[in-house]
Amino acid sequence: MGDPCFFVVLSSLLLLIVSTQTSSAQLTRGFYLNTCPNVEQLVRSAVEQKFQQTFVTAPATLRLFFHDCFVRGCDASILLASPNNKAEKDHPDDISLAGDGFDTVAKAKAAVDSDPQCRNKVSCADILALATRDVINLAGGPFYKVELGRRDGRISTIASVQRQLPHPDFNLDKLNSIVKESELAGKLVMPCVIIEPTCHVLDWCAHTIGFSHCNHFSRRIYNFSPKKLIDPTLNLHYAFQLRQSCPLRVDSRIAINMDPVTPQKFDNQYFKNLQQGMGLFTSDQVLATDERSRGTINLFASNEQAFYNAFIEAITKMGRIGVKTGRQGEIRFDCSRVN
Repeated sequence: MGDPCFFVVLSSLLLLIVSTQTSSAQLTRGFYLNTCPNVEQLVRSAVEQKFQQTFVTAPATLRLFFHDCFVRGCDASILLASPNNKAEKDHPDDISLAGDGFDTVAKAKAAVDSDPQCRNKVSCADILALATRDVINLAGGPFYKVELGRRDGRISTIASVQRQLPHPDFNLDKLNSIVKESELAGKLVMPCVIIEPTCHVLDWCAHTIGFSHCNHFSRRIYNFSPKKLIDPTLNLHYAFQLRQSCPLRVDSRIAINMDPVTPQKFDNQYFKNLQQGMGLFTSDQVLATDERSRGTINLFASNEQAFYNAFIEAITKMGRIGVKTGRQGEIRFDCSRVN
């Protein structure tokens, strides 16, 4: 997220989970029952086809959803293109968003609009929310109901991304700070108070799938401090494994799985990795070392269903952030440009 690696994400699932003041009451699970009753099947079919082509579909789509919601709210503004490269997607924090995520939404949109009953009736924001649920489930994660009724935003600026997304080297205090300073936190939600069990811990649940690039964690294994070349919170055996995969002056395009045990399964293995000092990023490992979050890490590591339940609650609340409903915004004909 703040770092140009292929994060899946969530490097921020929920700095914003605790309580919302959004238009959530206007979102409903059966919003398209009369206008496009098959919308979920149409999206699912398109997402399944894309997922079969490449697993990157899962982390790419998941990351896209988080980056959208954390800037201006869940209004698909991240999908808008700019002729002069001044849209959200052009910001350094978003430039590494994988094309497979955008392609997943485009294919799902085409599938929905192929049904005459549904054409130009389902927002890109809702399609992204549904596609995110589907890739999580296809990767082995939970299936959950998605609230619908979002409208698409008409504004997307590169400036709006600044300081909205956390970085992989943040500690817990910095993560708390970015919430308190966030435009979203100030206008739309009550920020987390230090640590709630499902607050910051879920920021990294999506690191259970996906990968990053060597240059985004190389400092931890080569030049952590003048006295310690390797970050002492990092499992030493794991650090040497990372050195083998990421030698000095390695090609920056080399990718490393964020979960070395089950890299293509959405499960609780990443929390078990944190217990063993195998968190790839400083911002992840701090969750297992800080006493404010350690208990929740241990809970999720031992109880996968507890993790899934917390995740579903968190992503549902995040999907309500800054939504446009009613006559706000529009239903885009093309997700990459305003009507």
